[in-house]
Amino acid sequence: MRSYSGLFRTREFTPLFLSVSLQTAASTVAALALGTLVYRATESPLLSAMSMFGQQLAQVVGATTLLSAADRLPPRATTAGIACAFAVGTALMAAPGLPVGAIFAVLFLLGLVQSLGGGVRWGLLNEILPKDGYLLGRSVFNMMSGIMQIAGFATGGVLVVLLSPGTTLLAAAALYLISAVVARLGLTPRAPRAVGRPSIAATWRTNALLWSSPPRRTTYLLLWIPNGLVVGCESLYVSYTPEHAGALFACGAFGMFVGDVAVGRLLPPALRRRLGIPFLLLLAAPYLLFALHPAVPLAAACAALASVGFGASLIQQERLMELTPEELGGHALGLHSSGMLTMQGLSATLAGAVAQLTAPGPAMTVMAAASIAVTLTLAAAGRRQGRGPLDGPALVTDDAAPVRRPAV
Repeated sequence: MRSYSGLFRTREFTPLFLSVSLQTAASTVAALALGTLVYRATESPLLSAMSMFGQQLAQVVGATTLLSAADRLPPRATTAGIACAFAVGTALMAAPGLPVGAIFAVLFLLGLVQSLGGGVRWGLLNEILPKDGYLLGRSVFNMMSGIMQIAGFATGGVLVVLLSPGTTLLAAAALYLISAVVARLGLTPRAPRAVGRPSIAATWRTNALLWSSPPRRTTYLLLWIPNGLVVGCESLYVSYTPEHAGALFACGAFGMFVGDVAVGRLLPPALRRRLGIPFLLLLAAPYLLFALHPAVPLAAACAALASVGFGASLIQQERLMELTPEELGGHALGLHSSGMLTMQGLSATLAGAVAQLTAPGPAMTVMAAASIAVTLTLAAAGRRQGRGPLDGPALVTDDAAPVRRPAV
């Protein structure tokens, strides 16, 4: 599959795309509103950053206890149920006078629910599309994410100023609810990809199996750590420039859109495989300038340029799918999503702590330097394994019985 039109001619691609688009817009609007709400209440860069990304810390709990359900629950009902849970939780956080501690408790519960979302969603996408269409389809979702973030942060910024953070959260809850309706009405009922009951033991077994392959392990680390550290930089936008944080987020989303178009549609496969590490270095390098506290126009340009490097995620996801048995695709993608979001939450917390001790600009530079160091270390580890972690497929065998899937 080589064209975007071919994707949208696939029966279930469009409703899944619309449902995820609405959820992305809702999460973007809600994150900015919540970060502003907490910063106004506490004037703390740490708590503001944690309110925007802190729910992702719960991903590590979900990834080690709930993730086996990603392949063992019916995708349509699970997708709609997750959107409903976020609608209720987001509306609850909009309650006037809700203590900051209660907000973080709701965020933790939503993070547990979200730990299933990536595995269910991307596992379903892997089923809907032919094997040669996954990267193109995933690139469309990433491009959509960039567009929705641009629109969401711009709209959220206007709503926060003209109305209030609480009202903006209610608008985000409505978007989540619409997403649930689209998923319920547009997707086809499908049997779970794997048989058996979800359990903590099954989650641990499959996690251990996925982690046992050195090439897969290196790919996971490249997906999680450099990306997460740079999201720590982004989590400080509100405290760096409270009045223009929406503009920085929007410019970053535009850069991500450009990177995803380049990787998913423009770069030939042979060249694409060679650019994984350079894209990760680009992701962090522009943030080294923030120690000098650049003015908002230059800061926005740096954010846009850096975010082009998020295209590296597509390259590494393609590699991950090459290294993973098909019946474990949903779990593998869920582990990627949960690990990435957990790392983003940890990095946002770390960045907020550094900013609390210094200032937001220098804290961004520290996080960017750490991202570059990790990228270079993992690239060297990949070379020591005998081939670069992104240099093409490798045969990986797993000493485990295949997971059977019942006929639909």
